[in-house]
Amino acid sequence: MSIRTFARLGAFPAATAAIALSLAAPASAHVTATPSTAAAGAYTVVTFSVGHGCEGSPTTKIEIQVPESVLSVTPSRNPFYDVEKTIEKLDEPVADAHGNEVTERTASIVYTASTPLPDGERDAFELSFQLPDAEGETLSFPTIQTCQKGETGWTEVPAEGQDPEELESPAPAFEIVAAEAGGHGDDAAAEPAADAADEADEAGDTDASAEEPADDAGDSSSALGWAGLVAGLLGLAAGGLALARTRSSS
Repeated sequence: MSIRTFARLGAFPAATAAIALSLAAPASAHVTATPSTAAAGAYTVVTFSVGHGCEGSPTTKIEIQVPESVLSVTPSRNPFYDVEKTIEKLDEPVADAHGNEVTERTASIVYTASTPLPDGERDAFELSFQLPDAEGETLSFPTIQTCQKGETGWTEVPAEGQDPEELESPAPAFEIVAAEAGGHGDDAAAEPAADAADEADEAGDTDASAEEPADDAGDSSSALGWAGLVAGLLGLAAGGLALARTRSSS
């Protein structure tokens, strides 16, 4: 194989990798939403990642719109931003997961930068809330990224049956999955463990009671030993006295 042919073969994988990276780059540039858990009805912390500015311009504000099926959201603090909740009234009161009547909901969370985020750096924003008990539902969070020059609306939601990868500026989203098995049974599972611990303690008490006669037996053995020692000493004393009398008689 000639050196020229080898070089051509070596260049083919490199060119393929370069094409793959160029195809993947736009997807990685999107604002993304990553939940700590996506289980239906669970409490989650969703991390929204912003990886670049607006065509090179630093980011000054991020507005995250909350899906209607989510009632209340708690944002995490970020040292480089001021955070604000936008609240809206509901047309009709609804009941939350605890049966309480709710008349308003969190419509959006707005992070305004005190120090603009440079185009070449990334940042993350965390929102905590309870997921709807709706397995299979996709939660979309249309997000507006405002920069010193211009803005980008990550707000496109795919139509039914449409591939999200076809969208130019997709909204951050994820799908709710089935509730985790035993997710609400932790307390019930803890009760048998507690009962087992109580039984172990009772068994320990029983063993301790069983050992008490052994301690009494040890005490009795010690008393007998001392009595034998005293008797031996008395015998020696009597023998010595008898020997002394015999010698004095002779």
